[in-house]
Amino acid sequence: MGEQRLTPHIEAGKGDYAETVLLPGDPQRAEWMAQTFLEAPRCVNRRRGALGFTGLYRGQPISIQATGVGVSSFLIYAHELLDYYGARTLIRTGTCGGLSAQAKLRSLVISQLARPENAENGQVFGLYDADAGPDPALLARALAKAAELGIDHHGGLTICTDIFYHPEARTRYAEARALGALAVDMETSALYRIAAHFGVRALSLLTIVDNLVTGEQADYSERQALFTDMSRLAFEVAREGR
Repeated sequence: MGEQRLTPHIEAGKGDYAETVLLPGDPQRAEWMAQTFLEAPRCVNRRRGALGFTGLYRGQPISIQATGVGVSSFLIYAHELLDYYGARTLIRTGTCGGLSAQAKLRSLVISQLARPENAENGQVFGLYDADAGPDPALLARALAKAAELGIDHHGGLTICTDIFYHPEARTRYAEARALGALAVDMETSALYRIAAHFGVRALSLLTIVDNLVTGEQADYSERQALFTDMSRLAFEVAREGR
């Protein structure tokens, strides 16, 4: 282990994370991804149950770090990975709700632009205000690779919100749908904005686990299996993106 430089939320030592980090929200998904795709994965963080792993994917060092739910939790882990551990590429491997009947349950959304839901509950927090997008090269690689792998995917606008449970339910997204938004999640806009702030590369890949138009939803018991295409794409983009 390298020189210790602990943060309040990550116990890993300096050098324990690769420069490329995949960011699922769920610690169980992080562990599943590590065990399924990485060679010789080692757990580098257990603090607060936010599991982190580093291993090799086709000979390239890649890390995985769970970020929890919502922008506040996400930004803590993203900031510490960038500021303390030297991460230079962040790829979110998350879940989302579909906002279009064409964005089918279990398909993949590649976020080409992330926009806060609104000023009241759409992630307005000073330094990172503004629409933001992914690294152009990572985006192009993801779209091409998804097509090559035969993955059912959609590229386009995603909306981000801080509020999961809302009294207006589906009707709150009428404006977003009119703009052509494909999906809604809670972290992508924060990812793109903090990446721009630190001058690093970022991309958000999202699996649709419920559709707010059709009312369909995936059962939690099948969710790890749902993430195979997304995870495979993330690792391939990360491997080719050096």
